[in-house]
Amino acid sequence: MLGFVIRRLALSIVTLVILITIVFLITSVFPDDPGRSLAGPFASQEVVDSINERIGANDPKAEQYFRLVKNTITFDFGDSFQFNQPVSDTLFPALGRSSKLVALGLIMTLPLALMGGIIAARRKDTLLDRGIVTLGLASSSIPEFVSGVALQYVLAVKLGWFEAVAAPNRGFFGELKFLMLPAFAIVIVYFGYIARIARAGTIQALDADYTRTAYMKGLSSRDVIRKHVLRNSLQPTVAVVGTQIGYLFGGLVGLEVIFNYQGLGNLIYNAAREQDYPMLQAGVILVAIIFMICTLIADLVIAWMNPRARLNVRS
Repeated sequence: MLGFVIRRLALSIVTLVILITIVFLITSVFPDDPGRSLAGPFASQEVVDSINERIGANDPKAEQYFRLVKNTITFDFGDSFQFNQPVSDTLFPALGRSSKLVALGLIMTLPLALMGGIIAARRKDTLLDRGIVTLGLASSSIPEFVSGVALQYVLAVKLGWFEAVAAPNRGFFGELKFLMLPAFAIVIVYFGYIARIARAGTIQALDADYTRTAYMKGLSSRDVIRKHVLRNSLQPTVAVVGTQIGYLFGGLVGLEVIFNYQGLGNLIYNAAREQDYPMLQAGVILVAIIFMICTLIADLVIAWMNPRARLNVRS
């Protein structure tokens, strides 16, 4: 297992270096003048040149690249162009807010999706199975910002059950009430995808030799499902959930913009729109780190769930 962890960490480091390179190349080709963006359109050229010199915009590209690598290691990206304060002072609070939305969305989605996938697998080729699969396909084909707008209009604007947009200082229960609405949009998108993966894994586990052997030993259906089927059928689901958690932190830009929720995705979107390069670089790299951590944890959980995987790791 230790060798597996070391190999996965090494792969993650290589992936992170490639991502840093891509982020640097993309932000380097932007034609905008950072000094002009900070100083404003009416500032003198001397002021603009002074700002560019201070932030290192005139340094050679190689020096700027290695500075970005150093900033990633220390996670000190300097000051934000938008907020004129350290990037971390805005970035980490936004990460905390996104974490709340992601956690609530997963808490609502995973039980429903796993239960739906397992029930569909046990009732394979029945009307119930087709209904769950069809519902999942229909829901997962709707983009989250579309379902978010529909939920916002019906449940917040028309019925008034929820807050239409985020409001500060509402307390724990006030914030929870607001988060329920964008979390519903996450459920709509991810229920079908996760349920289909769980269904396919459960069908494969139910058809396996060890399952038939367990039934021949006289075990009840509940014991077979709990002790033999779930442990093996949920491995693909764990892998999918691990990758989707990383996506949720940076991929729900449209949902956060619709609900005016100041999360990580919304922050990255505004940084790109305002040419706030330090914030943009830090946000994208942070999402990549979260993605790699989540996939690593998912791989470790799968290796723990699957004895054959552990044997392969040791070998």
